[in-house]
Amino acid sequence: MGSTKYDFKCAVITGGAGGIGKGLAIDFIKRGKKVILVGRTKSKLEATSKEIGAAAYYVLDTGVIQDIAPFIIRVLSDHPDVDCLVNNAGVQRPLDMVNDDPATLLAKADEEININVHGPLHLAVGFLPHFKKSNGTPLIINVSSILGYNPFMTINPVYSGTKAWVHFWTMNLRTQLHQNGYNNIGVVEIVPPTVATDLHRERADPDDNKKHNNKSALSIDEFLAEVNTGLESGKDTIGAGAAKDLVERWYSAYGDEYDEKTARN
Repeated sequence: MGSTKYDFKCAVITGGAGGIGKGLAIDFIKRGKKVILVGRTKSKLEATSKEIGAAAYYVLDTGVIQDIAPFIIRVLSDHPDVDCLVNNAGVQRPLDMVNDDPATLLAKADEEININVHGPLHLAVGFLPHFKKSNGTPLIINVSSILGYNPFMTINPVYSGTKAWVHFWTMNLRTQLHQNGYNNIGVVEIVPPTVATDLHRERADPDDNKKHNNKSALSIDEFLAEVNTGLESGKDTIGAGAAKDLVERWYSAYGDEYDEKTARN
């Protein structure tokens, strides 16, 4: 917890062509920030970039790990003022661990892990040397999920596991930076509940996260309003909707213990 998290100047947003990524991009641009969109589909990136006034866009599948390092080199060469990374890109696959064809299941699971885990890891590690040289206040934002705190949606076993990893990795990344004196580098976890995006596009009903089907779902605008409040107030972990209470209960139960034990490291 501290001052506003909006002190950065130029943000790279993965999964920036739609959904939560696009919403964050619009908000950042309204606040006078330079925004660079990243995603897998050039046509969507091009259209969104033109629509919202993004500074640039780059085509990158964050699940193709070997493409990440060259991407970072190119982006920093083109835009050396980058001081914010938003790890937003993610996929959610319905998987039946008992009945799905093993080869098909593992192929889908591996891709899900690459996009949700390896992508954010390689991007953060790749941008960190640049951020560590900064005299400003660089920021890394990792988007996890309510399912990373309570995996109640059992059709998404791998997704929930990847988001639990994002939660714990974000905590440790923040702690390690502070332990090494990089207190100027912020690390924020955003924890969405069910939000009306296209995340459920591979389900039998891809609209089961929309308000007309799910009363607890948040619209993009409702979700972003809570995220903006958290960023403005300098929160390190920002839960919205149903995730807010779950995050608060988790930290109430384990936060002090974590702080106490990591202080001994």
